[in-house]
Amino acid sequence: MSQEMLTARQTAEMLNVSLTWIYRDAPKLGLIGYKFGRGKSAKLRFRCADVLKWLEQQKM
Repeated sequence: MSQEMLTARQTAEMLNVSLTWIYRDAPKLGLIGYKFGRGKSAKLRFRCADVLKWLEQQKM
């Protein structure tokens, strides 16, 4: 089973939020990504299934 990974930019577009929000606020609200690499060259990725699950949990 393929686990599609989204970049931070793709995740921001999917959620209609800024890229800054993804880096600064998403982890505080429980949307946790995966960090690939070290230092400034590290890439942040999110599993599509995790993003959809998190989004479903945000229903009021």
